[in-house]
Amino acid sequence: MDVERITSAYEYARAAHEGQLRKDGSPYVTHCVAAAQIALEMGLDEDSIVASLLHDVIEDTSSGYDELSRLFGATVADLVEGVTKLTRVQYTSKEDEQMENMRKMLMAMTKDIRVILIKIADRLHNMRTMEYQTEEKQRTKSLETMEIYAPLAHRLGMQRAKWELEDLSLKYLDPEGYQEITDVLDTKMQVLEEFMHSVDSQIEARLSSDHINATVYSRIKHIYSIYRKMYAQKLDINGIFDLCAFRVIVDTIPDCYNVLGIIHDMFKPVPGRFKDYISTPKPNMYQSVHTTVIGSEGIPFEVQIRTWEMHRMAEYGIAAHWKYKMGNVPVKSGDEENYAWIRRLLESQQESDATDFFHNMKIDMFADEVFVFSPKGDVINLPAGATPIDFAYSIHSGVGNTMVGASVNGRIVTFDHVLQNGDIVEIRTSKNAPGPSRDWLTLAKSGSARTKIKQWFKKERREENIETGRAMFEAEAHSRNLSVTALTNEEMLPLLLKRVSFPTLDDLYAAIGYGGMTATRAVNRMNDELQRHQKSAEKKTVVDKVNEAAERRNQQEAHRRGKPVHGVLVEGLDNCLIKFSRCCTPVPGDDIVGYITRGQGVSIHRRDCENYLRHPHSMEEDGRWIPVSWADEIDDTYNTNITVVSTERQGLVLDVATILNALNSKVRSLNARDTGDGLSLVAVSLEVHSLSELQSIINRLSGIRGVSQVVRNGASQKDQQ
Repeated sequence: MDVERITSAYEYARAAHEGQLRKDGSPYVTHCVAAAQIALEMGLDEDSIVASLLHDVIEDTSSGYDELSRLFGATVADLVEGVTKLTRVQYTSKEDEQMENMRKMLMAMTKDIRVILIKIADRLHNMRTMEYQTEEKQRTKSLETMEIYAPLAHRLGMQRAKWELEDLSLKYLDPEGYQEITDVLDTKMQVLEEFMHSVDSQIEARLSSDHINATVYSRIKHIYSIYRKMYAQKLDINGIFDLCAFRVIVDTIPDCYNVLGIIHDMFKPVPGRFKDYISTPKPNMYQSVHTTVIGSEGIPFEVQIRTWEMHRMAEYGIAAHWKYKMGNVPVKSGDEENYAWIRRLLESQQESDATDFFHNMKIDMFADEVFVFSPKGDVINLPAGATPIDFAYSIHSGVGNTMVGASVNGRIVTFDHVLQNGDIVEIRTSKNAPGPSRDWLTLAKSGSARTKIKQWFKKERREENIETGRAMFEAEAHSRNLSVTALTNEEMLPLLLKRVSFPTLDDLYAAIGYGGMTATRAVNRMNDELQRHQKSAEKKTVVDKVNEAAERRNQQEAHRRGKPVHGVLVEGLDNCLIKFSRCCTPVPGDDIVGYITRGQGVSIHRRDCENYLRHPHSMEEDGRWIPVSWADEIDDTYNTNITVVSTERQGLVLDVATILNALNSKVRSLNARDTGDGLSLVAVSLEVHSLSELQSIINRLSGIRGVSQVVRNGASQKDQQ
């Protein structure tokens, strides 16, 4: 690998995420490094390591695709773009956002499978550090991991990542159940280790005596596997005996079957627990022979037998290609064809809404499967519980749409017949077939089959779908005691239809009719939007009334206070003569008071002015001191005076003038004099817009060398101290 390029990617990520911290207080780039480390452990290539370091820069920083492409190449930029969420798009619901982000990532996977490998590395580190998140975030992310990312890792054959993701998710989804299992395992660990060592030794000795080169591993089953078995079989953990699993890794496929015979000779096999995934690999390319046997202690345990190449594929799945594929040969562009199921999934789910998308994805990608055969011997894998309908549509939509009957193992069966492993299925078709029945939507188990059935109804029976959908919609609304008129009101209809993502009411009815949208979901969403709009309208009405009342009060207050003159409002007087006193030169922001002068209007003083403070009760005595205030908007400038007190030195006036010039202050006059006792006074008359501007000037002048004080003229000595 090019270490310099990887270092450059790290430095770029560190700079891009500068100032961003994780919940534990560490720099954000530590997460990027951890994700890259996991990708390296998976055996991914240099571009993947670089992309892992940069995987969040497009989403969380100002960096863009073009810049990454220029600096690190188009491949890296495509990988980073593939794992980037659609954060700049507004969605009508959280489910829609999650669906589109998943759809975008799956689309990127069809072009480069490394996108999901980097995403799994990212999620794995996030789950390892989930303890620093809020309890709500822990549950939300853990549920998403359990429902999507762990099964996705399984579908890609990445068992090691899958196990860790499941265990970490369980830790937050059921902390008590997780702790119960770990506590029991800790208690039993010594006994289990002794048992595993004993069985290991027995198997190794027997294989060695039969001259079979093999490596034997043993392990405790991972926590979520034990947890699932406890709840599926309603067992206490103490009632689960097969807590241990053994793995025998050999050099060749014939050795696998030789070892199987030896294991069955050494231990008693459990009937019905033998599975041959070598002759019939799982869709995720997993291959092994599984058998469950009972030892002399009466304890059942599972033995998995595989070759080294199968082992690497079982541990790392598709990621194993980058490191181990046929003597380190790089992955070829056609390798992603092994994952054509991703493309097929996307094609079949293009018109699904969020709920259907995730439901179908979990079935098509993650459910247990059955393997059946066509009459020509082709192996077809379907979700567990599949029927002949699923088989027909897996061959082609034309076969499904013209199906009139089916045979399984040479015997005619009904359309709801559940297929089993090894069944040979034959579909009978007819050009005159009436097409699929609506009942098939409930009989089909695979999302792709249901989608193709819906597409047929959508294309062939629009008018019928509209009528059926309208009746279902109205029936659902009536059952909920909701007004159909309100839900279909012309004024509100565009807003309500936007909530269900349909352009017209007929399109919505048609979708309900052919099964693309359920009446329950449509009514719920439209009613929620209607309620939200009504509450918003009620709130707006209340706010408008409050604002109107406030406006009336403001108008009354403005009328009571009069109109501003030179930026000053005089209570009870309108358009009176205003002048600013020279003794204290007030500016906007000062606390002010007015004094009625004979024949000269109102004189404005600061409340800290010495002339005002000498007569603190004169307002009550003769009524000549009156309340005044500054207007809300003031554009004028106001003259004020300040004095700079400094030790006597050369250059003082120049320094004062330089500061005032730098601040663009409008100076009316500047005079300096020495007091004779080592001090110099610089009197400045200037114009300012506000007290804050004046205070800024005072602060800057106070920083001049030798200046001890900057005072405003006219304030009392107490206020200057």
